[in-house]
Amino acid sequence: MGGHVARNGARLAVDRSVPGLIVKIGAYPLHHGGVGAIRSLGRLGVPMYAVTEDRFTPAAASRYLRGRFVWPTTGREEPGRLVTGLLRIGRRIGRPTVLIPTDEEAAVLIAEHAEALAGAFLFPRVAAGLPRRLASKQGLHELCVEHGVPSPAAAFPTSYEDIEAYALKARFPVVAKNREAFVRRRRPAVAGTTRIEGPDQLLDLARDWGPRPGVILQEYLPREQAEDWIVHACFGAGSAPLALFTGVKVRSWPPHAGMTACAYVVDNPELAAMTAQFIKQIGFTGVADLDWRFDRRDGRYKLLDFNPRMGAQFRLFENAAGVDVVRAQHLDLTGHAVPEGAQRAGHRFVVENVDLPALLAYRRSGSRTPHAPARASGTELAWIAGDDPLPFFTMLARSVGPGARHLMQLRRTGRRAGAEAPQKQGEEPK
Repeated sequence: MGGHVARNGARLAVDRSVPGLIVKIGAYPLHHGGVGAIRSLGRLGVPMYAVTEDRFTPAAASRYLRGRFVWPTTGREEPGRLVTGLLRIGRRIGRPTVLIPTDEEAAVLIAEHAEALAGAFLFPRVAAGLPRRLASKQGLHELCVEHGVPSPAAAFPTSYEDIEAYALKARFPVVAKNREAFVRRRRPAVAGTTRIEGPDQLLDLARDWGPRPGVILQEYLPREQAEDWIVHACFGAGSAPLALFTGVKVRSWPPHAGMTACAYVVDNPELAAMTAQFIKQIGFTGVADLDWRFDRRDGRYKLLDFNPRMGAQFRLFENAAGVDVVRAQHLDLTGHAVPEGAQRAGHRFVVENVDLPALLAYRRSGSRTPHAPARASGTELAWIAGDDPLPFFTMLARSVGPGARHLMQLRRTGRRAGAEAPQKQGEEPK
C-alpha cells in the first residue's frame, strides 16, 4: 500500500501492487492525457506501463513509466489480433493490471472482449455494446432521444442521394463528423470536426465519401450564442458517481473544433445532475469524458460527445482529497473507497503547445467565455512538470514541425478564427 497527502491533509491510499497500463490504438504520439495518467498514478507509487508508437514519445520518456511496449497500431487491425497483443503484454507485466484506454477504439475493444481480457486485467464491466454505441455519433444521438437528453439536430445519410436531399433543406453552416469508432481509422470521411458553409461545399466533399458515407451531419450551434462545457466522471457499480467534475472550455485547437487548449473548473450542479442521471439511465460504469454545449437561444445544455474513456484534459479536475478520475478508477477496481471532496473551482488547465496559437486566434475573433473566472486559482500544465521534465522536451522536439505548419496554414489562408475550423491532421482523442 502507498499514500498521497491531499490538499486537505488527508492521505490517499492506493494499492501499489496493482500496476496501470495505458492502452492506445492508432498513432497520436503527442498525447498529453496519457502522460497525465502516468504521472497521476506514478506519483502515488503505482507501477505504470504504456503502449507507445515508438521509443521516443513523451509518454515513453516519463520518469514514472516502469515499462513501455512499442506497438504501433492503426485501428485497422482485426480485433482478435489486438486482443492477442494485449494479452501478450499482460503476460509480460505478470500480474493483474488496471487498463486505462485513451481512445474510443481501445475502450470499445476492452468492453467487447471483456471475457478474454478479464484474467490478465482489471477494468469496469459494462454492457458489451454500450461503449461502441456511445462512441458512435449516431448511437449517442439515438440514446439522447431515447432518454430525453437535448442534443443538436442530426442527419445520418446512407448514400449520396441522401446528402443531396439534405443539402436542399439544411440550414447552413452544418458540422460533419466521422460517425463510428474504428471506421474513422479505416475509412475516415473527414479528418476531424469540419464546418461546412453551404450546399455546394457539402456536395463537393461528399463525392469523396463513397457509396455509404460514414458521417453525421449535425446542426451547428453558433459560438456567439453558445458556451462549451466539459464533464469528467468516474462511475462505479450501479452507475454510482465516484467522482464527477464540471468545467468550461475557453479555447480549443483548431479553434472552436479541436482538442481543449485551455479550460477552467467551474461548479455547475445542474449539468452534474443531468450527466449523473443520463449515465444511470444508460447503465454506464467507468471513466467518461463528456462535451456539452450550452445554447443561449433556448437555454439548454446539449450533449455533443460522450467519450467512454479518460479525456486528455482530465488532470484539470481533482477534488480536495486528491482524487482525479484515473485515481478514482484505480481505487475502485482495487477494492478501495474513493474519498469525496469538493472540486478545485477556478483551477485552470493549459496545453502549452497548442494554447499559444489558440490564444492568438481567439483574440482575433473576439471570442469570450462568460463563465470563465477572471483569474485562475491555480494552473495545471499539460506538459511541464518539475518532477518529470523529459516528456515536455520530447514533445517540443516532435511538435516543432507540425506546429509551424499549422501556423503557416492559418496565415496563408487568412481565415478569421472559427470562420472555418481547419481539419485536424489525424483525429487525436480530446
